[in-house]
Amino acid sequence: MDFIAIDVETANADMASICQIGLAKFENGILSDEWKTYVDPEDYFDFFNISIHGIDESVVEGAPKFPELTETLRSYIENAVVVCHTHFDRVAMNQASQRYGIAAINCTWLDSARVARRTWDECAWKGYGLYNLCQILGYDFKHHDALEDAKAAAHILLNASNKTGLDIDGWLKRVRQPIDPAASSSGSAIKRDGNPEGAFYGEVLVFTGALEIPRREAADIADAIGFQVTSGVTKKTTFLVVGDQDIKRLAGHERSQCR
Repeated sequence: MDFIAIDVETANADMASICQIGLAKFENGILSDEWKTYVDPEDYFDFFNISIHGIDESVVEGAPKFPELTETLRSYIENAVVVCHTHFDRVAMNQASQRYGIAAINCTWLDSARVARRTWDECAWKGYGLYNLCQILGYDFKHHDALEDAKAAAHILLNASNKTGLDIDGWLKRVRQPIDPAASSSGSAIKRDGNPEGAFYGEVLVFTGALEIPRREAADIADAIGFQVTSGVTKKTTFLVVGDQDIKRLAGHERSQCR
């Protein structure tokens, strides 16, 4: 199993404000190299972010800016399989590149959270955060240090491979499939995980009302462009697609408007 695990920390809610990067290189499933650096985000540090990772302006004083790290990053991840936990690090890297007008480095991303959700039943729909998974696996690490988090993501992938027998190519295929393929083909609630390469990855969509096409087909289309499709509206819902409604069921009330 050859791959690079990566994690980043950010200065504030802007995902482009990277202030630390950690990389761990694995060859044949064994750690062969590691690299970590602080980054001057050229941005402000939010108190909330500081409370999580402990990095502030004083820590990154004199640190390189993101463009200065491009060649080093390219030497590690170009044309490699790059593992990160959830889409956050992938999006942060892309947005930082866009901020500075730098072409995104060509690589293949693999989300270890998606891997975990397809490996351990208890983490299929909740509890698949990095810290909780490492607690389950008995892996001790310093959370919110970029290098430590990168190694933790790698540990999850390696454990999942040991449990399932899937290699990197197998996981790249499996993460694009439903968590439970059997349930997906049955008449149960329609859910989709979202294609990590889709433009809307990270968004959560719910269909309601009658659609012109079968709901399962609509869910497949939404999944292909990145949407996570869920069966009901929650606080995490970001998009609501409203089909035709049976006005008799409104009991004289107007349909509520989404804002």
